[in-house]
Amino acid sequence: MEIKPLQSLKPLTSLKSHKTFEGLTQFWEHDSISTGTKMKFSTFLPRGPVRGALIWLSGLTCTDENFITKAGAQKYLSAAGLMVICPDTSPRGLQLPAEHDAYDFGSGASFYVNATTPGYRDHYQMESYIVSELHELVQTQFGVSKDRISLSGHSMGGHGALTLGLRHPEKFQTISAFSPIVNPVRAPWGIKAFEGYFGSGSGEGAKHDATELILSGAKHPKEILIDQGLADEFFEKQLMTANFTAACRSKNQPLAVNLREGYDHSYYFISTFIENHVKFHASNL
Repeated sequence: MEIKPLQSLKPLTSLKSHKTFEGLTQFWEHDSISTGTKMKFSTFLPRGPVRGALIWLSGLTCTDENFITKAGAQKYLSAAGLMVICPDTSPRGLQLPAEHDAYDFGSGASFYVNATTPGYRDHYQMESYIVSELHELVQTQFGVSKDRISLSGHSMGGHGALTLGLRHPEKFQTISAFSPIVNPVRAPWGIKAFEGYFGSGSGEGAKHDATELILSGAKHPKEILIDQGLADEFFEKQLMTANFTAACRSKNQPLAVNLREGYDHSYYFISTFIENHVKFHASNL
């Protein structure tokens, strides 16, 4: 799918800033062209030249603050000379039908798609927000070259990293994920979300499913990295890692999957292995 470039970006408002490992952890707000709402994101900027950027997509119920405060990534980003930018997980400040009724649909649960159902199609344009608006913002506001931007995420955000990276491989140099929802058209979370964002029986969800994308011929030129905890309560019924592994094997998509004994779905897991993911992206930028 082609995402058209934006003609202009709205100014950023700095909300707060903290010195971190000689760099800066910062929080921002701006008026989004894609969503028609205010959007927040957090960043870490290392001291000195920025070698590249990692866009991090968070999971269900999260905001722009979860990764930046819990993952412990700044130390490793600083050493690698990489910045990270962490957008919120959905538009905010709206009152759409069923938007706030459950944790797994609507507010905090965008699934990083461009919705087509009434109401949601006017604001839940998160694929455009990430792939066009945020991608452009990283270049113009933070001086990162367009060929030095990578993508990672957790759970719903891991789904977003895989699908957006596979749908737009020219935009993202490398892809990694923690505990991703890899086959949402078969998972309760994904089935519910896609029906709400695309309508019942539309078939659109397959275009936003990492496993289905691989099976239909999508490919990223570089190896994809996944870390998955084996004590994750969502491992079998929601995440379905084996389905993506089998699809990649059948289509010769380079993939490294680390199955971690005893680790769960939390940021305790992410903080344990985030150094590996930062080094993975740094080595390819």
